[in-house]
Amino acid sequence: MKNSIQVFGKKKNSIAVALVKGPGHGHIRVNGIPLDLIQPEILRIKVFEPLLLIGKEEFSDIDIRIRVKGGGKTSQIYAIRQAIAKGLIVYLEKYVDENKKIETRNILLNYDRSLLVSDSRQVEPKKFGGKGARSRYQKSYR
Repeated sequence: MKNSIQVFGKKKNSIAVALVKGPGHGHIRVNGIPLDLIQPEILRIKVFEPLLLIGKEEFSDIDIRIRVKGGGKTSQIYAIRQAIAKGLIVYLEKYVDENKKIETRNILLNYDRSLLVSDSRQVEPKKFGGKGARSRYQKSYR
């Protein structure tokens, strides 16, 4: 029987839903594409951060499928990395043991809090009398 968990990661308007299944073969795919082929290349290292911090041996027996939509490239990458980290934590809690989960959680939180906690900042809505949320049209006296 396969153990499976569904978690999500968010950044701005991007939402990544990760389906973590175990036991598996260590495959991690984003929208059907392997993690090694994610574009842009510069941000690819950001997606690998949870894997590098915890070690690839932890991921060798689970499969992760991620669906991501909305937002831009950068926010999608940050949503993906959050989904991977949260997925592993929940999987360890439910199917492995609590001590391993706490240890892994502390490693991730010490490195970067945004791996587990979503950023609550949102775009402020535009108001009348200006071209944006705070800026106003220029005032003229003559």
